[in-house]
Amino acid sequence: MAVIGIDLGTTNSLGAVYKDGEVILIPNRFGSFLTPSVVSMTEDGTIVTGEIAKERLVTHPEATVASFKKDMGTERKINLNGRTFLPEELSSFIIRAILEDAREYLKEDIEEAVISVPAYFHDRQRVAVKQAGALAGVSVQRIINEPSAAAMASYFERNEEQIFLVFDFGGGTLDVSIVDCFDTLVEIVSVSGDNRLGGDNFHQVMADSFIREHGICKESLTAKDHALLLRQAEKCKRRLSKAEEAEMSLTIGGISFDSIYTNDRLTDESGSILSRMKNVLSRALSDGDMTIQDIDAVILAGGSSRMPLVQEYLRHLFGQVPFVVGNCDELIARGLGLVCAVKAREEEVKDFILTDICPFTLGTGTYNKADPAHSYMTPIIERNTVLPCSRVQRFYTAADYQKEICISILQGEHTYEEDNLKLGKVHILVPRKKKGEEAVDVRFTYDINGILTVDVTVISTGRSISKTLSQNMSRDEIEKRMKQLEKLKIHPKDLSENRLMMEKLETLYEEAKPDVREQIMSYIRRFEYLLARQNLRPIQKYREYLEQIIEWYGNPDPFREEQKEGEEEWTS
Repeated sequence: MAVIGIDLGTTNSLGAVYKDGEVILIPNRFGSFLTPSVVSMTEDGTIVTGEIAKERLVTHPEATVASFKKDMGTERKINLNGRTFLPEELSSFIIRAILEDAREYLKEDIEEAVISVPAYFHDRQRVAVKQAGALAGVSVQRIINEPSAAAMASYFERNEEQIFLVFDFGGGTLDVSIVDCFDTLVEIVSVSGDNRLGGDNFHQVMADSFIREHGICKESLTAKDHALLLRQAEKCKRRLSKAEEAEMSLTIGGISFDSIYTNDRLTDESGSILSRMKNVLSRALSDGDMTIQDIDAVILAGGSSRMPLVQEYLRHLFGQVPFVVGNCDELIARGLGLVCAVKAREEEVKDFILTDICPFTLGTGTYNKADPAHSYMTPIIERNTVLPCSRVQRFYTAADYQKEICISILQGEHTYEEDNLKLGKVHILVPRKKKGEEAVDVRFTYDINGILTVDVTVISTGRSISKTLSQNMSRDEIEKRMKQLEKLKIHPKDLSENRLMMEKLETLYEEAKPDVREQIMSYIRRFEYLLARQNLRPIQKYREYLEQIIEWYGNPDPFREEQKEGEEEWTS
């Protein structure tokens, strides 16, 4: 049985497998690799998907739906011919169609699917994707961020050790990842995204412009007129990818309207879209501690990144021509094929390692003295932390004789608890004491498969309680993964190599001359700060740097040049 990768896109979806030493894209029944992510219901209650459903967007708009991926993880109900569906139910129809095409093409059954999602999908959206797979009758044990898959494909095909910026611009979402590729490691440095920004936004801009140009009353348009308008905008946009100008035509109420579009005109009318793109790019660079000079190559993924307007804008921002690896539409699916190969331990790629990061901050609510009704969101695992990871923080009681502490489990970047996504709660009893005299340690442990475990321990009594949140994994799977994660639940300050380094620094301080003690103390403070942050990679790099410092101070040589390397060496 095969393991298949599925790029479940907003506009189109694809399937891929790894076979006989190469990635193979799965053709659908029409011979195309791209299956439109469109679902329609016929008058007799039959569900149709893909190309047939896409045609019915115009002929039967009330019974057809597209772009439902944007609503994954919400309670939105979509009506088709009197029946209501959740977005994950509609997505399951697309997944099922791809599975059927794969079985027909491969002549074997499908054991498991690896499905890609936008990097900025939050926990509920990822759970919804797994549920869609379950509804389609396939096991989904692994979710992969779309730009991570694109980076895997890019690195494998280019075979160059570089820092990539992956610009994944699809029909409905924009994902940006900065990826450090070296040896057999594909390491995600930072991610950023906008789940409501994609190529479809240009269709709406063009449709609104067309209406204004011809003085058409938007409210007078029927559902069919509006569907036709967006269809013509999409066709015009596609023609602009190959020509300097394109015509957009529409007949409404027997009257024909025509407009000429150029890429310059579309650029002028799309300022708000480009501004949102720039914000996403800026956030990815900032979170990754990168500048545009650090980026070796801009890799394009997603069908909408083919637009000349988009490519020219990226060239303008980065001062380099974006790099296209094969077909933008297929890059993520090709990366998923490689992920399937790594999972199956295929000889050609078995040594490759794809790391991922936590795209959102995870934290808990804490008391707001100035406004008790609006608790703060206090981060425990910061966004862009490499997975798997484990972080712990200590919190104190906020009221006299408090008998219980409630730990809310939050996901998001907002200041106040109520504005973030609530994943769950943990309640634990504490001895009744004056405020601030009792405390709990709260540990979040998060793994690459979407398991989040929260451990809360009362400091005075040692009493502990745990809660595990997972993306619909079985209890056996959770227990197996948690055994593997136990080694993460050690605070970095308690690791023997870090304790030894702190002892060395303190000894160096005691033995140092007065004029250099201040400098040594700055090293100690920096090391303590990194230990408190609990991010193992920066700790390791700084520890290696400190070994050089200790060697230099501990074995002075009056004939040796002053050490010129600064602390930037260990962070570069």
